[in-house]
Amino acid sequence: MEKLPQLTLPARILGLAIAIVLTAIGFGFGLAQGLSVQVVILAAIATMALFIWAWRFVIGQFLDGLPPTEADGPSPLRTAWVQYRWPLAGLALILLAFLLLSLTVEGFFNIWNVISLIILLAILILTRTLGRQFQQNRSAFIGIMVLAGLFSVGSMNIEGFASGNNIKSMLLFASFLGLASIGQTLVALLGGLDLSIPFIIGAANVGLLYLISLGVPPWLASIIVLVIGALFGIVNGFLSYRLQGQALIVTLGTGFAISGGVQIVTSIGTAYSGNVFGTVPPWLSNLAAMNGSTFGLPFPPVIAIWAIIALVLILALRLTVYGRFLYALGVNRTSASRVMISEMRYWVTAYALSGFFAALTGGLLLGWSGGGFIGVGDQYLFLTLAAIVVGGTSLLGGAGGYGFTVIGVLVLQVLSSFLVGIGLDFKWQQFIFGLLILPMVALYARSPHIRTQI
Repeated sequence: MEKLPQLTLPARILGLAIAIVLTAIGFGFGLAQGLSVQVVILAAIATMALFIWAWRFVIGQFLDGLPPTEADGPSPLRTAWVQYRWPLAGLALILLAFLLLSLTVEGFFNIWNVISLIILLAILILTRTLGRQFQQNRSAFIGIMVLAGLFSVGSMNIEGFASGNNIKSMLLFASFLGLASIGQTLVALLGGLDLSIPFIIGAANVGLLYLISLGVPPWLASIIVLVIGALFGIVNGFLSYRLQGQALIVTLGTGFAISGGVQIVTSIGTAYSGNVFGTVPPWLSNLAAMNGSTFGLPFPPVIAIWAIIALVLILALRLTVYGRFLYALGVNRTSASRVMISEMRYWVTAYALSGFFAALTGGLLLGWSGGGFIGVGDQYLFLTLAAIVVGGTSLLGGAGGYGFTVIGVLVLQVLSSFLVGIGLDFKWQQFIFGLLILPMVALYARSPHIRTQI
């Protein structure tokens, strides 16, 4: 059996000091909440024992494999901190967040939340240790671990979190985000971004109901909206290709243009430009409503639609010529052009698909809400970017894929449901999402681009 590295005396003293502080904090919280003295003492003993064990295990993993240091050089503890400061900072942030929530949210400090904290710390340790064995798909492994941890913690702490209705609700909203993120993933694989997605979603949402209210058959109105969305994507792709490096400004400008144009058209003869009222066709409501059914099964068809499209897209990116060429362009545009790959065609196609699926998302959201609202897509500006970043698709192009985005979508949706379940409002959700995105962007931005590895 391999022997764990022995900790230095300063490391042992530091670990013992932190264990005592955490135990004292837990002891105080337990007494303040009126728990029995016996329960508080047992919890305090368990907390100290678990932390001392975890401290030795974590530090032992960090010290394992470090190069030996000279007697007059830096201590092993300092060397471990320099090399592994980000995982340690993650541990500190989790503990700090738990402390703040315990101080500010009444009843937050309880046995189930302590177990949840232990699960989250265990996930962090596992992703640090086992993640070495999954270098090729490390981001997917981390995402799956985080997803499993969040669902476990939510199931233990929130009543009904693992119920069939809540799972159906999470999958429904994940389907909207997943469809909206298809285009963002494709353009990111090329090294671009599409900021027009939320505007096309809102414009399609309002425009579809407006056309239906004018007497256009719903099926024809849906086709018109999808075609217009794809046309705007083609414009985005062509301009972004011609104005290299200006994709953010180009897509933002076209997004504002389509949003403003739809509001101008729909405001003719009415005082409401950002809202359109009318009757949504029953078949459209069935597609996206919580009480919708799929061939008699009690779940909305949009979930099945997303699953089928996701499967087809994942296979297409990996097994078809289009997928291989898309990755090739993201890796090295110059080399790809020298083997006669039409960069403009792939660039325009990716943005056209982005516009198409954004318009599809806007139409499906109309079926869910029953009314047209121009701002319905606003949240997707942030969430589509968050989904691909959390999933691990590189914003520099050439690495990742839609399978990674699916993992990111599910992580964000489960996290959102968990935050709602513990009583946090929207601004706190945005704050925590931001804290999640920053380290993920920093992590992937620090990784060398794939073109430097081949």
